[in-house]
Amino acid sequence: MPPALMPGARAAARSLRIYHAPGRAPALDSFHRRFLNPGDLAFDIGAHAGDRTASFRRLGARVIAVEPQPTMLRLLRHLFSRDPDTSILPTLIGATPGQTTLWINQHNPTVSTASPDFIAAAHNAPGWENQTWDTPLTLPVTTLDSLITTHGPPAFIKIDVEGYEAETLRGLSSTPRSLSFEFTTIQRPIALSALTRLTTLGYHHFNACLGESMHLTHPNATTANSIATWLTTLPITANSGDIYATTEPERLKASE
Repeated sequence: MPPALMPGARAAARSLRIYHAPGRAPALDSFHRRFLNPGDLAFDIGAHAGDRTASFRRLGARVIAVEPQPTMLRLLRHLFSRDPDTSILPTLIGATPGQTTLWINQHNPTVSTASPDFIAAAHNAPGWENQTWDTPLTLPVTTLDSLITTHGPPAFIKIDVEGYEAETLRGLSSTPRSLSFEFTTIQRPIALSALTRLTTLGYHHFNACLGESMHLTHPNATTANSIATWLTTLPITANSGDIYATTEPERLKASE
């Protein structure tokens, strides 16, 4: 089968069309501007099609983009290989250095995961029908602490790793100014565990977005307990979103 027709290549092209759709960039930039100033460093953990990386770069931040999937890596290198302020790392991020298995969904690489529990939770769940994780790859694992040691402290970390968020945060021992992690309604305990980890690290100010809305749910930063209550009462059809944490609560004030 010619490479352009392989399932992974078709799926990558679909992700490119979705996440780099015309008109989407201004909304991303307007939202991320609350977290990043020119010259800041950002980590994009689970960079996928690179839409967040592109937004961070338009705002003048340097970016460490982490993406372990070979097909998505090729896309990221095509988009950013000539940019000296973007570094692309082909690794997984976890609690400790080593190796683990990434399960790739060739038809929907957005939901590829290193978490077998995520795959089990998705089985027959509403909105997750017909998803298949068909390609296992053994890949290296590093930690957020190791990235910080090598590249310096980030102003913002975005984490989108399909059920591996709490494991990723176990490898962080400092408190960057702001970060986000994805949650799904099929794995709420993972998000609650990640929230607990962030409070242990010293975060006290939180907010959230549903899906790809780029709109904060609460008018102002709120507590971890409030976010936990909000998360546990969401209908399963809400599917997913991102929880944001910061040391500077004014960064999580919703736009007027």
